[in-house]
Amino acid sequence: MQRRYILCMDVLRVHFRLKETSVWITAEDERHVEAAEDALIEHRRHLESYVKRNPFFLITIERYTYDEREWDEMPDVVRRMVSAANKFNIGPMSAVAGALAELAVERMRDEGASFAIVDNGGDIAILTDREVLVGIYAGDDNPFSGKIAIRIRSGDKIIGVCTSSATVGHSISFGNADAATVISDGASLADAAATALCNATSDVSSVRRAFNVVRGIDGIRGALVIIGDVLAKWGNVEIVRTNNSAPLQ
Repeated sequence: MQRRYILCMDVLRVHFRLKETSVWITAEDERHVEAAEDALIEHRRHLESYVKRNPFFLITIERYTYDEREWDEMPDVVRRMVSAANKFNIGPMSAVAGALAELAVERMRDEGASFAIVDNGGDIAILTDREVLVGIYAGDDNPFSGKIAIRIRSGDKIIGVCTSSATVGHSISFGNADAATVISDGASLADAAATALCNATSDVSSVRRAFNVVRGIDGIRGALVIIGDVLAKWGNVEIVRTNNSAPLQ
């Protein structure tokens, strides 16, 4: 378990690593950081215990089926992953990063935080009392990387902003998007949805159809896809240029 502090603009940014989980926690109070860390440790332990008993859960890339009698016995993190991923008929590990981030921010909120961000490898849970810009990374050579962000406005709900990519990172993807980002109520849903959206994006001509994967799902606010030099969006997504924060038309 590793931890590293950065003080930036009167807020704490803490890098916390536990095995494969590597997150950035942003908060105003060290108590809230500790609450997030405790939640990550606790829920990761529950997930590991469940996977040990049900190894198929870890490897399936299809809808996870279970006996209805098992539902109440599943750990909270597992139920969230299954519930989110099954909406798209994909494996539950597609929602693992978002689920852990979401549970960590919930614990921060329970400890009194009104400003809490947990970034779990690009799958982000946000509770904010101010405007926040979330940058989008689509690879070093992509023309949009480092130049655009999504504006998240203040509110009392936990928002998920999660990105999946076929060209960045080590995640399994059956599509070709450089970045497929989904904004939703909660990060579990956004994480699974981003995976499904990326899977559905095979080329530029497929982008319009790909949005149908997330369209009509309760809780999803909007999405964007970057593939090469093309950026497309659907729903409620406010994109700004990071050099001057002007809206991107």
